[in-house]
Order: sequence, then C-alpha cells, then structure tokens
Amino acid sequence: MKIQESGENYLETILILEMEKGNVRSIDVAHHLDFSKASISRAMGILKEAGYITVDEAGNILLTEDGREKANQIYERHQLIERFLVECLEVSEETAEKDACRIEHVISEETVEQIRAWIEAAEEFEQMTQQVSQANVNLQQQLEQMAGIDGLEALFGGKQ
Repeated sequence: MKIQESGENYLETILILEMEKGNVRSIDVAHHLDFSKASISRAMGILKEAGYITVDEAGNILLTEDGREKANQIYERHQLIERFLVECLEVSEETAEKDACRIEHVISEETVEQIRAWIEAAEEFEQMTQQVSQANVNLQQQLEQMAGIDGLEALFGGKQ
C-alpha cells in the first residue's frame, strides 16, 4: 500500500525512536515531531490499518515486517541523501538534514542509485589516495634509511 509523505515520516520516526529508546509509544512520536497526541493517534490508526504497525497491550508501537522494511528504506534514503549533501556538496549539516527530509520522499530510485554509486566511487578514490600516500611515505623512509647507512652508494650498488 502506498502511503503519503507524512506516513513515511511517522514510520521513519518510529524506527529512529526504536533505535534510540527501544520501546516507542505515541507520546514519544508526538514529542519527537512536536505534534499533538490527537494527530499522532489518528496517524497511528492509519498506519495500523495499512498494516505497517501494531500496538501491544502496553501501548508500545511495533513495526510490522512491511512497516520495518518501509521505514528502513526511508531512513537509508535519508542518510544517503544527507551524506551526499554534506560530503559532496558541502552543505551544512543542519541544512542537509532538513533538505534530506524533504527529498527522501520524492527522489527517484534511479537518482538514489546514482548517488549511492557516486559516494562509493568517492570512497574508493579516497582509499586509493591514502594507499598511494602511504606508499610514498614508505618509499621516502626506505630512501632515508638507505642514505643513512651507506649514502648514495647503497642506491647504486657501490662507488662510482
């Protein structure tokens, strides 16, 4: 079932609160989003009807398998977009957080995959740069060590 942006935000919030606190109740969601308890109650009813959550006897909100899958998908998109904005575009963390929250609901899967590929390529480039830098340090240390023992003679295999 397709849910609206607000429903996606509620699912993501439930997942985040669950990771932070363990148990999640409607009041926790209300405080986190700064919404009224009545608004949250109505939204939880819609998510429950859609099969994304259940509520146990103690009032704890539990994500169903479908709800957890959807929440994880939204959360991962958010994290990926926010990371791209901060690391690649050098947007401030505060702005990136707000923008990612809006973008995550409308961005295409193709664009998400391209962002993911771009970040992975940048990570590989960074690793290669670090390896080359370390190799240069190692080579410099070897040259200094050789020069310290026998001077340039060690480099050329004897006196010239």
